[in-house]
Amino acid sequence: MTDREDIDAEAMRRRLEQRRDDLLAVDAVGEDSRRPVELDPQVQGRLSRMDALQQQAMSQAQQRRRAAELERIETALARLAEGEFGYCVTCGEPIALKRLEHDPSVPTCIDCAAG
Repeated sequence: MTDREDIDAEAMRRRLEQRRDDLLAVDAVGEDSRRPVELDPQVQGRLSRMDALQQQAMSQAQQRRRAAELERIETALARLAEGEFGYCVTCGEPIALKRLEHDPSVPTCIDCAAG
């Protein structure tokens, strides 16, 4: 496969890198909320501990979603560097330009994503 003529590869690369930087910045800020929760009853009540545990679980889930998106971004950047960006990793057909413009990190065409 070769570079697609209908894609502005440089613009896509900039978008992917900017999104990666944004995700890394958010991840760094949220690090405190993923730390172990203090379970000392002298420090906080039972409901406060439950709330803290729930907040920790939500923060950890958000971090997992960010990590998955970062992995998709890194893979898309590698496909750009290899000249394979814009092609479905499953079937090899071109991914619709509108789909790539919406999310440049998508690895599959709409048919393969639905199947």
